[in-house]
Amino acid sequence: MSKVVRSLADLKPLARELAAARLAAEVERERVAAALRLAEQERRVFELTVGPVTPLRQVDRVLHEREQPAPEPRQREADERAVLLQALSDEIDIDTLLDTDETLSFRRDGISLEVVRKLRRGHWALQGQLDLHGLRRDAAREALGQFIHDSARRGLRCVRVIHGKGHGSPGREPVLKGRVRRWLVQKNEVLAFVQARASDGGAGALMVLLNGTT
Repeated sequence: MSKVVRSLADLKPLARELAAARLAAEVERERVAAALRLAEQERRVFELTVGPVTPLRQVDRVLHEREQPAPEPRQREADERAVLLQALSDEIDIDTLLDTDETLSFRRDGISLEVVRKLRRGHWALQGQLDLHGLRRDAAREALGQFIHDSARRGLRCVRVIHGKGHGSPGREPVLKGRVRRWLVQKNEVLAFVQARASDGGAGALMVLLNGTT
């Protein structure tokens, strides 16, 4: 009988441990359930605040990639303008380079007199022109260099440069007339030039022949 009593006494601590374990498990279940309820409330906080929400209908969309603008070579263009400006000198002596006819025409070595005559007669169609009226010396020099460069690159054959007759200049002297001739002689793209015919500007303009088959 005493052995049975001792056995029952030994079971009491075990029973207390089992009860404590059940209580702890119940507490953990309640904690997890409470955390899930709180998470659901946070997920639906907007809906719970403003009322029932109807999801928007899904619409298929096509996303277009935005085309990037082409880079602008500003530094290269600035460098080219500087080279064009520096390359054309006002000091060069061109008297020996001009044909001593009534218009002081110019033809590069290897260009025949017949080419000059054709240019004077308007053999080549006029494809472009530059008007230097109102420009100061440096601006006119830069504009002319850029114009000749761009015209030759585009494949133009015959262009007109209007430098004016000097009627509006101090002393009524054609300030740009002589300079334009100096600048053109220094441009390798220029094969020849002559004074324009009266109908094309006369003494206030030059007809210029650029690189190409003559």
